[in-house]
Amino acid sequence: MSATPQEIFQRYVYAGAMTRNADALAELFTEDGVLEAPLLAAGSAFPRRTAGREAIRAALAEYYARPVGGPRTPNLEKSGYVLHTTADPDVFIAEIDTVFDGEEGEEEETVSLVQVFRLRDGRIARLRDYFAPSLV
Repeated sequence: MSATPQEIFQRYVYAGAMTRNADALAELFTEDGVLEAPLLAAGSAFPRRTAGREAIRAALAEYYARPVGGPRTPNLEKSGYVLHTTADPDVFIAEIDTVFDGEEGEEEETVSLVQVFRLRDGRIARLRDYFAPSLV
């Protein structure tokens, strides 16, 4: 039985945002999978477009090797997401609101983004990640 969109999304978040594990994240993709961040400029720290599981593994390992930026800490209790299924059972959309705690005397900040997942045989064939370029 194939994994549900919920399971795939949770594995993706855990491998990427939570543990920064390029190997685990790459294994979620098909061999010819594509990871895109279309709003980023070419040459950004996070890869704008990477094709192929091994290329995704290498690009994210390089990105995750960088120091985690800034003092912002995500507040998992206040953060949330909504998954939307589509007429195509291999496509789902994640709406994400990540809340970052503020430094002392500063307000918390909410960062919103959208991810479009296209699956094949239970793996991610294409992921388009729409987030603000200032985040990387």
